[in-house]
Amino acid sequence: QVQLVESGGGLVQPGGSLRLICAASGSIGSIGVMAWYRQAPGKQRELVAGIGTGGSTVYADPVKGRFTISRDNAKNTVYLQMNSLKPEDTAVYYCNAFIRDSAYDRVGRNYWGQGTQVTVSS
Repeated sequence: QVQLVESGGGLVQPGGSLRLICAASGSIGSIGVMAWYRQAPGKQRELVAGIGTGGSTVYADPVKGRFTISRDNAKNTVYLQMNSLKPEDTAVYYCNAFIRDSAYDRVGRNYWGQGTQVTVSS
């Protein structure tokens, strides 16, 4: 029943900005770590940024200083603000979260969103 839905992707020029949004819905009992991953054509999926329940964050080196991850626990939502975008940032971006589904889980499990395309090109 739990689902993650991403939005905010699109086409931007190098140096531009986008904000990705991922909202969790369903019978959510609690949410732990939330993160953003990305996958470019022909490449493996990689971690972009993660954020813990207490607000601690981790960023991949290529995006450090340009991207900011944040979360709103009241809205069950995680965000990724992407600034100074580069062509190499082009990928499908996926939301990931560790969530306990109150309908059947006593402990949490990992969920993935459907992905949103980010294209950085002139």
